[in-house]
Amino acid sequence: MRNILVSSDIIPVGQFKSNLAKYLKEIQVHKNSLIITQNGKPAGVLISPEEFDKLRETKLFIDSISRGLSDSEKGNVLTTAQLKNELKKHRAAKSI
Repeated sequence: MRNILVSSDIIPVGQFKSNLAKYLKEIQVHKNSLIITQNGKPAGVLISPEEFDKLRETKLFIDSISRGLSDSEKGNVLTTAQLKNELKKHRAAKSI
């Protein structure tokens, strides 16, 4: 995602409504985001589906790392042998 340009990426809701198709195409082509304001204050952000997917994948990855670090700090860890045993059990259960 590129930096937000105040001159072109922040628009009032009225302008957005009257040029909706133009802005939808613009975010898909240029991969930029639009900040939509209402009464001079930010009211929403429009991003392309691709950017949304990237943000979601990044969040899921970070959440997974956070869970792993938390488990590690609590001592909820497995030895290599325990992990291999758990994987064997899981694979055996899937093949039934």
